[in-house]
Amino acid sequence: MLQFKPIQNDNDLKEVIKSAFDMDLSVAGSWGYVPDEATIIEKTENISIEELQYTIASMRTYIEMNMTLPKQERYGSINLNETGRIETEKDNMLCYEVVYTVSAMQEEAYESFINEYKGCFGKEDFDLALHFEKRKNATLTREITYYFKINKTL
Repeated sequence: MLQFKPIQNDNDLKEVIKSAFDMDLSVAGSWGYVPDEATIIEKTENISIEELQYTIASMRTYIEMNMTLPKQERYGSINLNETGRIETEKDNMLCYEVVYTVSAMQEEAYESFINEYKGCFGKEDFDLALHFEKRKNATLTREITYYFKINKTL
């Protein structure tokens, strides 16, 4: 299984998110790789906890699979799908362990498939089933776990 490097925790999480994604989120802590370094959600920003968690997990995944890699190794078409969730309570905090299945494709391959589709769709000799089978085979699928903490009063 292809491994991606965890994001270093050298900078303030809130500042990294603002710089990389131009979003102001009320978060603290770390990138949620282990329970002791969970992302702490300080405020839900008028969206559901699940949606905010998904957004933050997508950001972490995009940084790992795209922004920190050399151009020829970057992944695009990155999608997360929640497959599991455990909620516990500790020290007046709600603690979440959320599991996502991530699918992605290397950017160069994805661009090639898009160009092939745009250039060939509707032509008599274009095998659409084969095209999508090749895309499926080029897609990387991995599972990640993300840890969050939220004050019970939110």
